[in-house]
Amino acid sequence: MEWLDALRGFTMILVVANHVAGMGFGEEWKHSSAIPFLILFRMPLFFFVSGFLAYKASQVWDLKNFGALIWKKVKVQTIPTVAFFFLAMAILNRHFWPAVENAFHLSTKGGYWFTIALLYMFIIYYVFSYLESKLKWKSWIPITLLFLVSLVFYETWYQPKYFSWAAGYRGQKTDLYYFLQDSSLVQVLLYFPFFLYGNIVHRYWTNAQKVMDSKWFFPVVIVVVILATLDALKWHTMRMTWGVIPLTISRFGLLTITFMYFRHYHQYFTRMTFMGASLQYIGRRTLDIYLIHFLFMPDLPHVGEFFKSYPHNFVVDILLSVLLGLVVIGFSIITSNILRISPFFKKWLFGRS
Repeated sequence: MEWLDALRGFTMILVVANHVAGMGFGEEWKHSSAIPFLILFRMPLFFFVSGFLAYKASQVWDLKNFGALIWKKVKVQTIPTVAFFFLAMAILNRHFWPAVENAFHLSTKGGYWFTIALLYMFIIYYVFSYLESKLKWKSWIPITLLFLVSLVFYETWYQPKYFSWAAGYRGQKTDLYYFLQDSSLVQVLLYFPFFLYGNIVHRYWTNAQKVMDSKWFFPVVIVVVILATLDALKWHTMRMTWGVIPLTISRFGLLTITFMYFRHYHQYFTRMTFMGASLQYIGRRTLDIYLIHFLFMPDLPHVGEFFKSYPHNFVVDILLSVLLGLVVIGFSIITSNILRISPFFKKWLFGRS
């Protein structure tokens, strides 16, 4: 599936563009035309693709393979993350240890939360798959139950009235709140449903394609997403209890539309086309780009001030963020290629032997 690598590359561009807008331009998402739209589905789409690729029908789930998979993910996800995290803290901050301590107590870890959260998801999924393989009967019920449970945790994150760990909770912080923040497990609550959604689509790929190719599915999704997005883009002005509904619909709907687009126009995303080859190259280097791109973030707060004074410039906002994001990606890839000259760095920083 060449188009899937291209989709992963496209998603990486959205991630970097969002960071350029937020970190580089200093845009606040409430005043930006681009960030609220990008933030709806860029990371959900990334985790969706990760979940899609995690499913392998031929995988043998014995203890040896289970342990090997866990160790491989721990090694690939943690060592590069720790190395680049400390490097970024040293380069981007005047005071090193205070910056490290501050980032540690944030769930985003100075931007380096993604690989940590993804590691948690893989561990949960591998444990689930190992236990599922021991069942005497094969059914869609276990994975569906896991998805529904993850969706319940996702929804609670937007219920500050009822849960002390939720976003927007104004009461006294609990030990559970600090634990979820320090461990970045809160990010798992936010994105695990999308990981499982991608996994389910791949598990039942034949039926999923039939649904996507039906005459009614795409029009219905488009209409529902338009209605939900109009509301979700302003969900921060609503009571979170109700705002999470259009937000959830928007995220699942937008990532589904993007996925269907790349699948439908797959002929344009092969290695034989410039667009396809470029996106696939970025898609195969997502770990490298993610780890390095924070080091090349621009510092242009005046751009953010401009969009704050002149809002509703969606095209200009997106264009500037994406173009500068592509430059940042280019520098990240060059840096990666330089480091990959060393077999040691290639293995331990990027998980390639």
